Amino acid sequence: MKFVIVFVALFAVAMAGNLDREAQIVRLDSNVEPLSYQYAQETSNGIKSQESGQVRNLGTEQEAIAVQGSYSYVGDDGITYTVNYIADENGFQPQGAHIPVA
Repeated sequence: MKFVIVFVALFAVAMAGNLDREAQIVRLDSNVEPLSYQYAQETSNGIKSQESGQVRNLGTEQEAIAVQGSYSYVGDDGITYTVNYIADENGFQPQGAHIPVA
């Protein structure tokens, strides 16, 4: 489960790095608690992301972090792409108008 969270975070960072290396963070809000967290950020090149997570089944064999969030960016074609996702015991589940459905 931790791998999924790390993957999502690294993917968002990679997307930001590919779109504009000179982008600045213009807004960053975060709240980190022992059993949950949330953040939202926006960069000067229009990338936005937000995420929240919480521990489920605390103290059991099934203890895991459940995450939900989204990110958006403007593509080279001028279209704003948005991905909404859930990452939990069922894996990473992205949804977006531009993402093919199996």
